[in-house]
Amino acid sequence: MSTFDFDLFTIGAGSGGVRASRMSAGYGARVAVAEERHLGGTCVNLGCVPKKLLVYASHFFEEIDQAAGFGWHLEGHKHDWTAFVDRKNQEIARLHSVYEGLLDQSGVIRIDGHARLIAPHTVQVGSQTYTTEHILIATGSWPKLPDIPGIEHAITSNEAFHLPELPSDVILVGGGYIAVEFAGIFNGLGARTTLIHRGDLLLRGFDEDIRTTLSKEIAKKGIHVHLKTQVARIEKRGHGIRAELSNGDTMEAGFILFATGRTPLCDDLGLEDVGIERSPNGAIVVDAFSKTNIDGIHAIGDVTNRKNLTPIAIAEGMALARTLFHSDPVKPCYANVPTAVFSQPPVATVGYTEEQALQDGIQVDIYRSTFRPLKHTLSGSDEMTLMKLIVDSTTDRVLGVHIVGMDAGEMIQGFGVALNCGATKQQFDSTVGVHPTSSEELVTMREKLKPTMG
Repeated sequence: MSTFDFDLFTIGAGSGGVRASRMSAGYGARVAVAEERHLGGTCVNLGCVPKKLLVYASHFFEEIDQAAGFGWHLEGHKHDWTAFVDRKNQEIARLHSVYEGLLDQSGVIRIDGHARLIAPHTVQVGSQTYTTEHILIATGSWPKLPDIPGIEHAITSNEAFHLPELPSDVILVGGGYIAVEFAGIFNGLGARTTLIHRGDLLLRGFDEDIRTTLSKEIAKKGIHVHLKTQVARIEKRGHGIRAELSNGDTMEAGFILFATGRTPLCDDLGLEDVGIERSPNGAIVVDAFSKTNIDGIHAIGDVTNRKNLTPIAIAEGMALARTLFHSDPVKPCYANVPTAVFSQPPVATVGYTEEQALQDGIQVDIYRSTFRPLKHTLSGSDEMTLMKLIVDSTTDRVLGVHIVGMDAGEMIQGFGVALNCGATKQQFDSTVGVHPTSSEELVTMREKLKPTMG
């Protein structure tokens, strides 16, 4: 019989930590999970869920504005920020209860407080110590701020969900998915929105056609985009801020939000005390089975900085539980992971970009279509949709699917399944499209284009 208090002690009750804990308990392990903030981690409290609710809220003004094209005449509408935040908080509280129930029903012991390692098999929470055969670190990541004068006057995405009011002018800094999503949110809610990015295009790492198209489309919506620019200094001015840019320009706003990256959350975990290896950016180094260099200690999710997505953390948690407690060693799979950016218009992608394929020496055929979706023939909007396929010219396998446009995130899931099944362009072509939808374009593209690189 084990002499340990637990078989698994999880530090961090985010999506990955909760899933690993529940599954391990389901396999018969004695499991505890410690969380110092809120159940659900970043996704439920300061990320995916509240942000998607904000995206929904921000769409209504545009929908109301476009309704006239369909014969609706709506007047006197306004947004009540306080009422929305109250409803959003109610939903997050409901999800907390759901997570509590899931853990309790699985037999997982919940412990409130900050946990840290004091030995390879010992964890301390407050004044209490616990022994455990295995430790799982699933503490996620935290927004990172640049070291510039006045940065203490800036906020991050963490604070954006709890603003007491929405000012008339906002500044977003960054070019990744968090920055472009919040730019669409605040613009849609009626704030004059400026997006500042040091690069020459948004969404680094995405397909170039996606990046170019999104930059054009969000500018159409009235977002003021400043590329190849950085914020050099911030000053507090009354109820707002004044930002000085690297080109010498200045601008004022109610607040400035930095979305310039996140860092693994490893503060005061005792990692150095037990000798856990970390990468130069602070992430915990793990092998293909999420094991650290110390026997019995594992890590999953953003704290490992592998592929920082909620579904990936969940997949890593499930794989670890099966490996440790089900005699079934499993490595998480990172191929063909569908991804959505809830910008406005949204972006969705799975598989190779054109640039990645060519860099890997794969000869590819490109299929690309840009069109005005049916809805906008009456709405008055000039928003365009882009769809793109990357196809291996030797095997005919579809290697990548990329979309900018309405419902992109809803479309991409099925195409992720298709890519994992090795679907070919001929099989795409032989599939009957659903009409009239935008998604049918992905099975009706016939004109082969030359790659833009190589």
